Amino acid sequence: MKKNMGKIDRIVRVLVAALVAVLYFTGIVAGTLGLVLLVLGGIFLLTSFVSFCPLYAPFRFSTRKRE
Repeated sequence: MKKNMGKIDRIVRVLVAALVAVLYFTGIVAGTLGLVLLVLGGIFLLTSFVSFCPLYAPFRFSTRKRE
């Protein structure tokens, strides 16, 4: 698995995941939409920790700086 996410991309994903978690656990977003957003936030968090986005791979897209 080749890393394809840059630092800013990873930070934005963590912030979005945190925002979704806060909205869900405070009850602002609930029901099916809340669960879908919570799962999406979890995926964002996971992909930011491993620095790999599977949706970027087929398009050979990368936000990581070239070395």
